[in-house]
Amino acid sequence: MIKLEEVYKIGVLGKPHGIKGEIQFYFEDDTFDTADADYLVLMLDGILVPFFIEEYRFKSNETALIKFCDIDTTERAAELTGTEVYLPRNIKDDDDTLTFSQISGFSLIDFNTNNVIGKIKRVDDSTANILFEVEDADGDTMLIPAAEDFIKNINKDGQTITVDLPEGLLDL
Repeated sequence: MIKLEEVYKIGVLGKPHGIKGEIQFYFEDDTFDTADADYLVLMLDGILVPFFIEEYRFKSNETALIKFCDIDTTERAAELTGTEVYLPRNIKDDDDTLTFSQISGFSLIDFNTNNVIGKIKRVDDSTANILFEVEDADGDTMLIPAAEDFIKNINKDGQTITVDLPEGLLDL
């Protein structure tokens, strides 16, 4: 059984395209293009299910047309409309850099105390100042600047990011 912490969201499926089971895929993360994945993971009724890719082609910079194995009709493809699409964290990609989607779920560690600040729920990149949306152990959410100057270490395998934050920032 696939667990949510083993995957990260990369997009959502749109409407069927054509009559052979192709479906539009709106991706939010460019990892899809560089990852060497034979399958994607779809969230169906609260369960993560792998779907093997038969073929895909890009329609634009944010949209692809994808054909999954055993989805051969418009009706079958339509059943997947609106489904969230995930990529396994252990899939190797051509690029060694991490995307914002990939770091969702990483633990944020305080450089000075080595304590866990919380888990990154998402990254807000809607403004010039990128922010980590972090949930602490009490379930409270805080916004922490994702400035390169603050980031001391990123451990991809351990899923941690160590930050050296200005004194008092966590007390705000």
